[in-house]
Amino acid sequence: MRNSLVSLILLAALPIAAIAATPQTVTLDVQNMTCAVCPITVKKSLQGVAGVSDVRIDFDRKSARVTFDPDKAKPADLTAATADAGFPSTVQK
Repeated sequence: MRNSLVSLILLAALPIAAIAATPQTVTLDVQNMTCAVCPITVKKSLQGVAGVSDVRIDFDRKSARVTFDPDKAKPADLTAATADAGFPSTVQK
């Protein structure tokens, strides 16, 4: 009986995992990054967006590579977060 219950629970969980969105990655061009502390502020602002799983800042290129769950966040949420922190950004095409 216990094995049947465990199997049923696992079987019920499969469709949820199957429909989960594939993570999406975008690169943002970030303005106003002029000092060594700026990338830390930009990274923290992006990590505060629900659904963001990874943030990589390139200070030399003034960019941020962001991986996120498209069911929880949109690129506009990311650019709004950086702008709110004082660093306007746009999505690279």
